[in-house]
Amino acid sequence: MNFELFIAKRIIGNKTYKSSVSGPIIKIGIAAIAIGVIVMLIAIATGLGLQQKIRDKVVAFNGHIEITNYDNNTSDESQVPISINQEFYPNFKDIEGVKHVQGVAQKFGVVRTETDFEGVIVKGVGADYNWEYFQEFLIDGRLPDFAKDRNEEILISQYLANRLGFKVGDNVQTLFTERIDRLPRIMSFDIVGIYNSGFQELDEKFCIADLRHIQRLNKWEADQIGSFEVLIDDFSQIEAKTVEIYQAIPSLLNATSITRKHYAIFEWIKIFDNNTYGIIAIMIIVAGINMITALLVLILERTQMIGVLKALGSSNWTIRKVFLYNASYLIGLGLLWGNIIGLGLLFAQKYFKLFPLNPDTYYVSNAPVYISLDYIVLLNIGTFIACLLMLLIPSIIISKISPVKAIRFD
Repeated sequence: MNFELFIAKRIIGNKTYKSSVSGPIIKIGIAAIAIGVIVMLIAIATGLGLQQKIRDKVVAFNGHIEITNYDNNTSDESQVPISINQEFYPNFKDIEGVKHVQGVAQKFGVVRTETDFEGVIVKGVGADYNWEYFQEFLIDGRLPDFAKDRNEEILISQYLANRLGFKVGDNVQTLFTERIDRLPRIMSFDIVGIYNSGFQELDEKFCIADLRHIQRLNKWEADQIGSFEVLIDDFSQIEAKTVEIYQAIPSLLNATSITRKHYAIFEWIKIFDNNTYGIIAIMIIVAGINMITALLVLILERTQMIGVLKALGSSNWTIRKVFLYNASYLIGLGLLWGNIIGLGLLFAQKYFKLFPLNPDTYYVSNAPVYISLDYIVLLNIGTFIACLLMLLIPSIIISKISPVKAIRFD
């Protein structure tokens, strides 16, 4: 290491925080980086967390990909049956990334009491149904069991229970209309569980019952269902997997992803990405400007030292590196404190649910967070590099300083 470079580092390192002028400004720069990191971590974690929670709620009611018959039916009710005897059921052997395939059917009904009624979609499921998502939504009772003989167990939403005054153990009378010119058929179900997904748009519609009831009402055979729901391992591959599945199934069947079926919902949650990108850009710019200010103050305070080093033969780049090394240390301090505080807040929210949200607006009752080492590392590296690159511009001032004028500078 050059002698003058060693001396410069010692001088800057010993006086950086002692100076009455640069000390507060440097602390403000460190605080700006820390606050920026905190805001960026919260924006990314909550944005991704909210996207995943809403996505999982939609998947719970529809699966990732739906396989149906080609028909002109655009309602939620299954009308044209599909044989369950397909090569891809129960597993897509030739397509990787498919986690589960389940057969379901849906039928519109009216739940009634002595004083009120409510229209619902009764979703019939069988022994192959994946209850993973509804296990999380369950707030009272238990999940139905359709693995054995046909039974009258039903899972209803908290929205329907509150609206009609139901509780676990009550009997539900449901009317199903087959044809306009015929009287509706009445079926009784026993409430064994109540769920709340927080997604009222779906909660107010769906009840879960035995698939065999829907088959009987529609006069279908035991091997006929309304549609297949496909669950995949990686949501980011949903469009590619939809194409693969479409190409693998018979020509009379169609495959539709939930991003197409619920286009408006998924377009809405994409807005979170734009907001997150905007916050990251603003925070990096603000942090960079504060560090530029701090570096300029350091340069002005060390003008005489710069002149001495130039007189001793140090190059402009050598001196610039001294200040950039020092700025890197300050950036690192800001990142350290930002990560400690930011991650502390995120873990507190994840485990203690400190900040609630209005489920009518956000479809969740508290702010969900998604914590991953990948984006934390990328965010820190990106912030460090961006701030350091922004500091290259003010460091050019060093090359404009004349040794003679700098030594006489007071």
